[in-house]
Amino acid sequence: MMSGMPQWGMASVIPQRRTIEAIRVAWASIDELLCSLDADEWGRPTCLPGWNVQAIATHIFATEAFLLGMAPPQTIDSSGLDHVRNVIGEMNENWIASYAESSPEEIISIYRDLTSQRGDILAAMSADEWNTIGFTPAGKDIYGRFMRIRVLDCWMHEHDIREALNRPGHESGLAVEVALDEFAAAMGYVVGKLAGVPSGHSVTFDLTGPSGRQIHVVVEDKATTVDTLDGDATATLTMPVVAYTRLCGGRRDADPHLVELSGDTAVGQRVLDHLAYMI
Repeated sequence: MMSGMPQWGMASVIPQRRTIEAIRVAWASIDELLCSLDADEWGRPTCLPGWNVQAIATHIFATEAFLLGMAPPQTIDSSGLDHVRNVIGEMNENWIASYAESSPEEIISIYRDLTSQRGDILAAMSADEWNTIGFTPAGKDIYGRFMRIRVLDCWMHEHDIREALNRPGHESGLAVEVALDEFAAAMGYVVGKLAGVPSGHSVTFDLTGPSGRQIHVVVEDKATTVDTLDGDATATLTMPVVAYTRLCGGRRDADPHLVELSGDTAVGQRVLDHLAYMI
């Protein structure tokens, strides 16, 4: 889900060609996964409240439909759904209800049509259009930032499906790298705003696995993600990449026991307790 993302100030610099290619990689991986499902798997519940696999597939193409200027074919009263907290949540439920009775073949066909249209638009986009300031789920930023968030969102939802079906996969490659770039950009917000780590401290997220990397945050006047630290971090949180992303996403399957804390473990625990910045 795209709502609930943090909002922070300066305009981003997002590589255009790399990000567009990452979106295409994410879409292709989801397409391959959906085509492998049997009839029963489409109805399998997921970790997202009220959503089965088909609902997630619908949500993914619905966001592309929204970006094409389309509206949900039907509207429902979602006021009684606890997981619906805002207008975007209401729109999500309207899209899902509109295609709840569609066949898997229809869902895949619509998905391919809409992602193809969006891919053509992105391929033709100028640098000025890419860098235009406007709405993103993280507040006002360039259009390219919205597209990097799309990579993260698509990849996260692919893993929501994979988790529900016990089908691990797509843990490395360009889409994962770009999604992690977006997660990294949010870590200053997590460490400084949500966890309230005081000035003079630093935190390292040591992510392991095929796409492993280290994400460093220094807290001075504000908490900022940096490329390197001058010395050891105040606290280090070590965990697999996918475990990290599930914790950041606040997913019900997220397992904090996969996290190893070192350094100042009290600071590390504080960060871990506030890592879920998405909804």
